[in-house]
Amino acid sequence: MAYKSNKLSMDEFNKIRKEVLASWPTGKDVDIQSGIDFHKSLPEHRVFAKKLEKAKNEGVTLIQPRAGVAMLDKHIKLLQYLEKYGEADLLPSTIDSYTRQNRYQEAEDAIKEEREKNLERSLLNGFPALNWGVEACRKVIDSVNVPVQVRHGTPDARLLTEICYAGGFTSYEGGGISYNVPYAKSVTLERTLTDWIYVDRLTGLYEEAGVTINREPYGPLTGTLVPPCISNAVAVFEALLAAEQGCKSITVGYGQCGNLYQDIAAIRSLMKMTEEYLHKYGFNDVVVTSVFHQWMGGFPQDEAKAFGVISWGAATAALAGATKVIVKTPHEAMGIPTMEANAQGLRATKQVCSMLDCEVMANTAEIQAEIDVIDAETKCIVDSCLEIGKDNFFDAVVAGFEAGLIDVPFAPSKYNKGAALPARDNTGCIRFLDFGNLPFTEEIKNFHRAKMEERAKFEGRPVSFKMVIDDVYAISRGKLIGRPE
Repeated sequence: MAYKSNKLSMDEFNKIRKEVLASWPTGKDVDIQSGIDFHKSLPEHRVFAKKLEKAKNEGVTLIQPRAGVAMLDKHIKLLQYLEKYGEADLLPSTIDSYTRQNRYQEAEDAIKEEREKNLERSLLNGFPALNWGVEACRKVIDSVNVPVQVRHGTPDARLLTEICYAGGFTSYEGGGISYNVPYAKSVTLERTLTDWIYVDRLTGLYEEAGVTINREPYGPLTGTLVPPCISNAVAVFEALLAAEQGCKSITVGYGQCGNLYQDIAAIRSLMKMTEEYLHKYGFNDVVVTSVFHQWMGGFPQDEAKAFGVISWGAATAALAGATKVIVKTPHEAMGIPTMEANAQGLRATKQVCSMLDCEVMANTAEIQAEIDVIDAETKCIVDSCLEIGKDNFFDAVVAGFEAGLIDVPFAPSKYNKGAALPARDNTGCIRFLDFGNLPFTEEIKNFHRAKMEERAKFEGRPVSFKMVIDDVYAISRGKLIGRPE
């Protein structure tokens, strides 16, 4: 069946753009040509896509934190601290929750209150880049000597993207699936996919003008026992949707599950599947890199134990050959970390990655077996969705979620079936306890059933939902597998 493109025409884009830029006062300061000129003035070592491609070619794993506070001067101070004392290779501007929900006035009110009261602690859990506007964003970019990315969680990120791109950010996280299904309850996939087509088309316009802005789908999804094939299938679709609009630098992500062999296999399968599907549809000039997210679930409150979790994630990322790793902090169980704690997590990760910079684990029999399983599962999901979507990426995603062919565990979205249920097997790999409507072969299903029965026999209890509950809390209690007490 012939591939049907959803590439946004310039007439459609400009019609939408007029409304987007008029939706908040800082939109009037956006000028694409000025943004292009600013991007072209940046040296290569401050451009995300360039640094990622260099790291990929050299086999280096870069480190990046999450970070963001409300006030411009304090945000700059935070990033400079993490660059200097955290030894960060890449930096973020994590956006506040009001902006993520398009509640710009409430973000504005928080900025005003914090300024007037001269508060020490930020009233926002991130940097409200949209409220600060283009010139302030450029001050952030110019304040550090490494590339800076926007990280957020916004179903409708169109205006935020316009301001951040014109402001000089060289990488942008998110997608129409990964910033909807794990984050929102009642937003349709049709809505977010449409809004993110705009984001990716804007990225494509910068690309056409000679400016590459890296795009990164959000890999961990809900961050809770997500089987690799689910997050990998979502990443493949978001990569296809981005490439369709003209994006040329795409970083696909994966959240650590905990079993070394499965995590290494998942990253390698992710790269392989993403490139395979991009090439299948003619997107042969896209540079694909990978990001490994350190453990996204519950953390120990004890800082020493938290460093153990962080270091395990660092080692796995390096041994897997991930292009970059997103770093957690020893305050993960206690809320927003201090900049000192954030820097400590970075330095611990840097130490481990540096020690392993000459070691990438070969595909042992165990790793290759996991790659084969994840490849097969991912292909089942992606191909089934493409079949009912008639090779239209947009329609494939919408129809796939509606039919439960893609099903993200523990997601709040009412447009996600929520029928597939994961749990760990006896070695800590994440398997399926219930398949829901996932389009697996009987061979794949029998593989998972056997793995869960093996654990049940070892623990002397039946396969049940209690295993899922135990696994969710296991790492915060010092174990990988939730064994019965």
